[in-house]
Amino acid sequence: MSRETMTFAKAMNAGLRKAMEDDSRVLLMGEDIGKLGGVFRVTEHLQRDFGENRVLDTPLAESGIVGTAIGLTMAGFRPVIEIQFDGFVFPAFDQITTQLAKLQNRHEGGITMPVVIRIPYGGHIGAVEHHQESPEAYFTHTPGLRVVSPSTPNDAYWMIQDAIRSNDPVIFMEPKSRYWQKGEVDIDDRALPLHATRVVRPGTDVTLAGHGAMVAVLLQAAAIAESEGTSCEVVDLRSLSPVDYDPLVESVRQTGRLVWAQEAPGHTSIGGEIAATVTERAFYSLEAPVLRVSGFDVPFPPAKLEGTYLPDADRVLEAVDRALAY
Repeated sequence: MSRETMTFAKAMNAGLRKAMEDDSRVLLMGEDIGKLGGVFRVTEHLQRDFGENRVLDTPLAESGIVGTAIGLTMAGFRPVIEIQFDGFVFPAFDQITTQLAKLQNRHEGGITMPVVIRIPYGGHIGAVEHHQESPEAYFTHTPGLRVVSPSTPNDAYWMIQDAIRSNDPVIFMEPKSRYWQKGEVDIDDRALPLHATRVVRPGTDVTLAGHGAMVAVLLQAAAIAESEGTSCEVVDLRSLSPVDYDPLVESVRQTGRLVWAQEAPGHTSIGGEIAATVTERAFYSLEAPVLRVSGFDVPFPPAKLEGTYLPDADRVLEAVDRALAY
């Protein structure tokens, strides 16, 4: 097996490159993704190597980009769209939720919609509102869309290829604060399917669960907890719709406690659905209520306040202490 160490962004680039080499129908579209290589350089050199007909710089018109991708899909292509920042996806929201998500069902399966929409999301980059938001719940609430979020370079490399191969539309949430994280990528073995939940650290006392950039925060919290005598199991959801609940529920049945963490605001969020479903499936194993740690229910603040707004290891550990106190 061949393993390489690369950053999350380079792993995304390598995954996109592999998908384009394997299937000539795959093309990339987005603002500044061609000659510039994208704001985060995820598509660097791909236009040079595959040409302007397969890596297209588009106008600043997100609704038009998605609408064009839908038409290209009907013509037999498999477009991959980059939304430059999370907060810029909303001009395309109508096309995504009322057209892209519905067309397969509307045609009773007579057509497929293999469109991937890449959305760099989340905080920790010192930016302003519309550049650090976490809008994943809008899409998980929409039937007809698959929603995934890798947390490691290896997952980034494999999950983008699996998303492109899917005949369903996939919202691909990329935690932008992890773009510079380095990790080992096994370029021969994908290890897990696209929608599989993974236990990334075993433990016995409390289950810590999250997705995307929060997984690194949970691992940091678990290491601190271990030094204080508490064993935390860390679970990476990876897929937000559909959710592979079995590994998470099995973990909670063993530990009796769950702390869920997310960057998004807590009200009517993914965390609420996770808490409800785990409570339904593991009620008699729970020794404490499911606790949630999240961003606050306010618009994303100026950059100097992001450290207060975003959950960190201390806030996670505070929830661990409350769970153990029951």
